[in-house]
Formats: sequence, structure tokens, C-alpha cells
Amino acid sequence: MGRPLLRIGIVLVLVGGAAAAGYAVRDRVGPGAGRTPIAASAAPTTAPAEALQQSFIGVAQQVRPAVVHLGTIQRARARRGPTAPPGGDDPFFRDFFNQFFGSEGRSPSGPEYRQPGLGSGVIFDKRGLVLTNYHVVKGADEIIVRLSDKKEYRGQILGTDPKTDLAVVRFTPDHTLTVAALGNSDALRVGEWAIAIGNPFGLDQTVTVGVISATGRSEVGVATYENFIQTDASINPGNSGGPLVNLQGQVVGINTAIVAAGQGIGFAIPVNMVKRVVAELVDKGKVVRGWIGVSLQPLTAELAEGLGVGGTAGAVVGSTIGDGPAAKAGLQQGDVILSYDKTPVEDYRHVQRLVAETPVGTIVTLEVLRKKQRVRVPITVAELPEPAGPRPPGRDAPKS
Repeated sequence: MGRPLLRIGIVLVLVGGAAAAGYAVRDRVGPGAGRTPIAASAAPTTAPAEALQQSFIGVAQQVRPAVVHLGTIQRARARRGPTAPPGGDDPFFRDFFNQFFGSEGRSPSGPEYRQPGLGSGVIFDKRGLVLTNYHVVKGADEIIVRLSDKKEYRGQILGTDPKTDLAVVRFTPDHTLTVAALGNSDALRVGEWAIAIGNPFGLDQTVTVGVISATGRSEVGVATYENFIQTDASINPGNSGGPLVNLQGQVVGINTAIVAAGQGIGFAIPVNMVKRVVAELVDKGKVVRGWIGVSLQPLTAELAEGLGVGGTAGAVVGSTIGDGPAAKAGLQQGDVILSYDKTPVEDYRHVQRLVAETPVGTIVTLEVLRKKQRVRVPITVAELPEPAGPRPPGRDAPKS
């Protein structure tokens, strides 16, 4: 996942592979305690609390039918002797595997093992389109979509985008589906209520409540394009791909990762980023991104002082790539990008996101600081070339 991933201990919240799911739920979930009734003589000051509680209940009732349980299987040939698959002695693992895919372990036709995983998803289109994380379905040979009414369907991948850790799964429904409404993540404010819905550790339709702890988080090390919402609503393995919802019942993010070493620190992909990616995945099966052919680096306080920049808002051009658009436009090593088509630049990752979201063929104007002089550089955005080989998420973050 890259050095940032290792440094702060971020883990994707998919229960993937063979053994990650069962160990945390060995204890049986006992019957829930009855809800304490509100006394008829309660003071009027309890009314806001009751109204808030009813809001949570209303959102859960509205959105839960649109949240699905995704079970996946990867087939693998055994390299060694016919030992049991990892985690195969765990009761929860066996129950989950058998429930979705029948008998577990080695295939009767040979030393082939089926490795299960699980995650969450949310229905966003009545045709049976489900939004989830790329890491939930990565490498899956089989996908089972289980709805809130326990009906199960075979799913197939419609499109994936590893650079944002998003994917769309399609299944064929036989009845009218409940579809989640997508909100506006740009309008989020720190401190707002946030509701996470998903299937942590395989416990279907789990609802947790917290707040929006921060927005615009990057350097997490999960994906190439990062602009995460941080929340303290409880997110656990199996929540991956499930929605983060506001009090209006609108999806504002897709839950993706947690900090392994801490509690109450989870990350969600903002829904405004999701909308553009999903539209292209549904239409084309892939995402077409803009590219100008530069390698960028952070504008540190030391660099800012040496380059004559007041502050650290901006991105430094480390190099231009081949005969790419930036090189043709005359962008130079050491230029500090201050704005992108009149949008002030926050940091190098901000430039990366702005370029990626620009339609191919668009002419944009970069305002750069070059030898302490402000210069305007018009550049025609090209299409991001396909990588020569697979890259782990986050490794190619400095390039745009």
C-alpha cells in the first residue's frame, strides 16, 4: 500500500482472504436489551433528544433496504499439500463460507481452494447496480449479492477504478429495489452527524452513529486519488463499500478504511468524487482521466522560503514527462503551481485531483511562480496513459 500505509497503520475494512472475518465474533450476540420507554411526565427538554432519536430511526429504516451484503470467492490452486484453507477451523468462517458457497476447502476435482471474502455495498440504481469498494471485489471469481430481505443473486463486476478504490457490481433483480439517494459531500461540515451502515464481521444491516471528524484527508495510503471524509462512526472489517449517510438519509461517502491502531478513526470516499467515477464506470466500464505529464512534489516550508513563496500552499514541479502537455507548454522544473484554472492550489495532491477531473482536450491556465515572478501557462489536458504494469494503490500519487 505504500509507505504512508505502513507508517500509520491504515487497514482496508474488507474482511478479505480466508481468515480475517471470524475471530472477532466468536462470542454469540445475545438478545438486545429492551428500549427504555420515555416517561410520560418527562420534561419538555427531552423533546430534542427524542426528535434526534427518531431521525436516526428514520434514516435507518430508509437506507438499510438499499444496503447489501457482498460475498466473494477467489479460486486458487494449492502450491503445497492439501492442507485446510487458512481460518478453516473457525466456526464463523465455516458458517459464512457454507452459507454462501456450499462446502468449503479443497475442490473434489483437485487441489483448488476457494478463498472467501465479504464486504458491503449500496444500491444506487433500480436496474440492480451496486456501489462498493474495488478491494471488496478485486480478484473475485464469484460474487453473491444478498439483500436486506435475505434474497440472494449472482453479481458481476460492471467496472472498477483502483485509483479511487471504487467498483460497480451488477445483478438482475426480480422485484422493485430500494435505491439510496446520493447527497452532496462538498456541503459537509465538521461536527455533523454521520451514520454508517454495513455488515461488519458479517453482521448484516448494522447501523452505527458518529460525527464527521474531518474532511479532505489525504496521505492515507489507500488509493491514488485521496480526499477522504474522516468519521468516528464505528467502521469495522466488513463495512467496506457500505454507505456513510447524513441525517437526511443521503449517502455522503463510501466507507473504505480504518486506522488499525486507533478507535473512532475511519475514512470514507466523498460521494461527489464517487458520482463522477460511477458515471464513467456505468457508461464506459472504466474512468478516463486528464493528464498533463508532470511529476509533483510537496511545497515544504524550506522550499517555500528558497523559492520566495509566502506559505506552503502550492505544488512544486519536480520534472516534466517526455513530450507530454506540460513539457510542450513550457512548464519547467522548479515552477510552483499556485492556481489551476483560477482555483487556488492547496497542495500537490489537490493539483493531481484537479487534473484528473478535467475533461480531455480542455485548455487550462496554470499560474506558476518562476524565479519569483508569476507566469501564466496554458496547457491542453490529454488523457492519462494506461500504466505499463500493475501498481499498488498510492505508489504513483505524485504524478499528474
